[in-house]
Amino acid sequence: MITLSSDFGSPYPAAMKGVICQATDARIEDIAHDFPRQDVRAAAFWLTQTLPYFPPAVHCVVVDPGVGTDRDALVVRAGDHALVGPDNGVLLPVTRELAENQNDAADAFEVFTWAYDDPASTTFHGRDVFAPAAAAVHDTGVGNVETRSEVAPSDDYVDFQFPAAAVEGDRATGEVLVVDDFGNAVTNIPGEFLANRFGGTVAVDGVEAPVRRAYAAVDRGQRLVTVGSHGNVELAVNRGRGDEAFGVSTGDTVTVSLS
Repeated sequence: MITLSSDFGSPYPAAMKGVICQATDARIEDIAHDFPRQDVRAAAFWLTQTLPYFPPAVHCVVVDPGVGTDRDALVVRAGDHALVGPDNGVLLPVTRELAENQNDAADAFEVFTWAYDDPASTTFHGRDVFAPAAAAVHDTGVGNVETRSEVAPSDDYVDFQFPAAAVEGDRATGEVLVVDDFGNAVTNIPGEFLANRFGGTVAVDGVEAPVRRAYAAVDRGQRLVTVGSHGNVELAVNRGRGDEAFGVSTGDTVTVSLS
């Protein structure tokens, strides 16, 4: 299986699929092609929420603001999974998740560079570099990646880890990692901070809001603070947009205080 993830929208992913279909009969599954454009951190976050639910596969990820520059192409192996994409950090958070899910340590992964020469386009490496690489890795086998002439082990790659929230007693200061299509503002504050607070209230940047387990536990249009499926504190509105109601956007600092 080969999965595809990008910020390309349409129709660019179709060209990647065409390249893969010419090279292999692997099953292809789309993760998403509407990640926020050129937002490496948002893509990295959503990959951690999706790829760990897949069986072993080759995951081709192309969110690549540096396309056409001298940034490397990578193949990363985490147990039975391989990830193919640009060397800009987008692959590393989910790599650690995949390693841990296979009962390995979070650092139990291997990084390889993938050599390529003169792709047809300097602006579409998804089609000309990463799709062919994903097909080749799939047919070679994840466990045999190092036998490919194009690969070389690397310990010089762009790493990325999500920032940690500062939790001190009854106060947590973090930031909004992403805002989903519903307008839910996902923070990096761990959900454990709200333990035993459901049914009560907290102050978000000084303004009180109820803490509830479900969006519909408050009236339509009312703000709430909850813990999303990702396990982090989330600012939301029942059938509305939490980012607008709380006045936040991606990257903003948020302070939550227990009242």
